[in-house]
Formats: sequence, C-alpha cells, structure tokens
Amino acid sequence: MASAKVLCVLLNYRTPHMTLRAAEAALADLASIGGELVIVDNASGDGSPEIFREAVSARGWDAGGRVRVIASPVNGGFGAGNNIGMRAGMSDGSAPDYLYLLNSDAFPDPGSIAALRDHLEAHPDAGFACSHIRGEDDAPHTTAFRFPSIAGEFEGAARLGVISRALAHARVPLLDLDTTRAVDWSAGASMMIRRAMIDAIGGFDERFFLYFEETDLCLRAARAGWSCWYVVQSRVVHIGSGSTGMKTAARMPRYWYDSRRHYFIKNHGRAYAACALLAHLAGGVIHRARCALPGARPQDPAHFLRDLIAHAATAYRPKSETRP
Repeated sequence: MASAKVLCVLLNYRTPHMTLRAAEAALADLASIGGELVIVDNASGDGSPEIFREAVSARGWDAGGRVRVIASPVNGGFGAGNNIGMRAGMSDGSAPDYLYLLNSDAFPDPGSIAALRDHLEAHPDAGFACSHIRGEDDAPHTTAFRFPSIAGEFEGAARLGVISRALAHARVPLLDLDTTRAVDWSAGASMMIRRAMIDAIGGFDERFFLYFEETDLCLRAARAGWSCWYVVQSRVVHIGSGSTGMKTAARMPRYWYDSRRHYFIKNHGRAYAACALLAHLAGGVIHRARCALPGARPQDPAHFLRDLIAHAATAYRPKSETRP
C-alpha cells in the first residue's frame, strides 16, 4: 500500500526569514515521509513572495514540486490563508491524505510530523493530531483545551482557587499534559488534519480573522463525530505571536473580540453568548477585587473589561453606527 501523502501548509505574514527557517525545519522532517510544502503569503506587501521564490530556487527546494509558493491577493486572516494552502493539493494534482499546518514561527523536532501522521493512521476516527509545544526556553506552552462554555468563561476570568476547584470540569486550558490523549481542541501552531474530514465538514470559517478559528473547526468536527488528539511524541518549538505582535501589544485587538463573539453566537446562539459575556464580566470583577489587595496586579491586558463591554455594546447598535 502506498504511503499516505502529507501536504504541509506554512502561512506567512511579514516574517519571510522566520518562515524560511520554519520551512527548513519542516522539510528536514518531511524528508522521511516524502511530503510536500506550500508557502502561502497572506498579502504581506513586503516582498515576501519574491524572497520565497528566490530562496526556494536557490536551495533547490522546487525540484519535483517539493515546495511551492502561493501569493494571496488579500490578507483574509489565519483561516483564509490556510484554506488557500489546503486547497492547493499535491504538485501532481492529487489530493493529500493529510494536511499539516505549521506556524511560521514553529520548528518541528525530528520525527514530529511522522508522529502526527502515524497517530492519524492508527486512529481512523481522529480528525486532528496536534503537537506538544514548547518555547525556545524549553518551557511547555498550554495548547490543548476544552471547548469554551459559560462556566469556563467565569472560571477563566475569576482566576480564584475556590472557584477553579469547583469548576475544574469546565476549565478551558488543560494543564500539564504528559500523555497522548483526546482533547476538545488544540492550537493550530502544529496541527495535522485528515483531508477526508475537511472534505466532509469544510475548512476554516473565514469570518474569523484571527483567534477561535481552530476552536470552531474542532467543534464542528466533534459534532460530526471526529476527535482531536494531543500527541506528546510530536514536539515543536514555538516562538509565539511572531506575525501578530500579540506578545508586545498593550491591548487586545478588536479582531479578538470579533472572533470571540462570532464563535459563541454561531455555535450556541445569542442568548448563550450574552450569558457567556456576563459570566466573563462577573469573573473579571472578582479578579479585580482580589487584585485590589496590596501586591496584586490584574492579569488581563490593559482596559480589557472596558473594551469587552464596549465591543459588546456595538452588537446592539444599528449597522450604520457600527461601521466608519
């Protein structure tokens, strides 16, 4: 039987040299399984496609269609860019069996991609296999989660021991995972997806510009009977926020609030979304009351609750008032 075909999709936005570093790491790991790679530039406007084409040619990566470069005319966000790559198919026109999404600031250890493929091969009902992620300092990142819920919103915003213990079943982050296991969803920094599942349920919802798109895709998959797995044998170094600048951002960007609201309304309805918002605000008030004690500081970005309330208020204005 022929080996399963893997297509790696590497999305770039204004980080061409880091993306090439990620491509080099991915290609070294793909060599053992014969996969291909497509680099999608998300309308960076900084000459990235030309940099990629020159580097691909100079390094001989284009031999046999091993690496291709696609320039998107618009920046539709994370999901839209990855959808372009997933639709590209293999260089011979055939469809891949698996689609491997890798962030431009993520670098797989040897054997990591094969470990994800092997897990999906061994579990026919699995739609996703995702890697153990760590930082450049070797500290593990939290990338496996439960689906968001009203109780989870309250627990996550309150960050108070007694509440967290009472709502442990709803806590969204899954901490200190040291074994391969099924999870609700995982971050898309290093995620292998079964192509047959995407054919059945569709790709990313492109109404999410950034954030919550993986959550939504995994929820749609779960509702269709597909599982998501966290595979500890697959290990990847991730810098984090290499393209978005979120590490240094003083406030959460509007698209985060847009994505959060769209996720809850789309998947649970407006009433549930409103209750989730109120739960988050109530938890946030508890957190800030606790932080009023000497030596304590809020853990949210600046003006987070104020921005969350202001964003929610736009949902009740006429459309003509919510757009410039």
